[in-house]
Amino acid sequence: MVCMTKYNLPRGMRYSKLEERREFYTQQFDTRKVAEWTDQMKGKIIYAVIIGRHTKIFPEKYKDDSDTTIIIDEYADLNDLRDQIIEFLPEAVYYDRNVYDNSGNKKGQELAFDLDPENIICPIHGNLADKMKRGQGLGFCKIELEKVKEQAIRLCERLEEQFSKIQVVYSGRGFHIHIFDSETYSFDERKRMEIARSVKKKDFAIDEWVTAGEMRLIRLPYSLNGLVSRIVLPLAKTELEEFDPVHDKRCMPDFLDG
Repeated sequence: MVCMTKYNLPRGMRYSKLEERREFYTQQFDTRKVAEWTDQMKGKIIYAVIIGRHTKIFPEKYKDDSDTTIIIDEYADLNDLRDQIIEFLPEAVYYDRNVYDNSGNKKGQELAFDLDPENIICPIHGNLADKMKRGQGLGFCKIELEKVKEQAIRLCERLEEQFSKIQVVYSGRGFHIHIFDSETYSFDERKRMEIARSVKKKDFAIDEWVTAGEMRLIRLPYSLNGLVSRIVLPLAKTELEEFDPVHDKRCMPDFLDG
């Protein structure tokens, strides 16, 4: 099933079709790089997919579940995970930042910061409330994308004063900053909320529920963001200044060359 693009996006970004999702996960999804990422985690990892909540593009047989967050907690290995993703052909793939032991008990959570362009106050499109009124809550423009990149650079600099193991990821829309310092996994909800509010007060457009831990799912690096047809790409902080999220070939799936 295919629908016309609803959200306004920068030129060159668009929804991925079902056949394009299949092509990406069959031919381009790099499980070796995913393994390198997940090796940083501590314990059993739970994954999740959303088939077509925002794009309204989904396999007909999963129409009733297209808005549902589907948990994948039983898989033999990453190749098996890929096969399950191909079965659902989702618009988005996530992993659970909670860390679990083999019995499924929560042991901690990875600390992360989520900066999305819709949270930027744009001189053309206004604030998030303005965008929501127009049905453009997930839409964004190049101005907002550039501004959120600038915020990611500044936030990294701020976080480097406190943490040492920092990884930036381009999510396809905005930027995620992951903290892998071992002590952060044991931060309780109060500590996480304090950090979130402290950052928010500095005028960073973060989703504080991600940092506080209420929203524990985050996009899986090297997966496809089907809303914009971009690969979720880890970046070195030194690459951010020159990074062009619309045109950088590293985050563009092969099907866009067709």
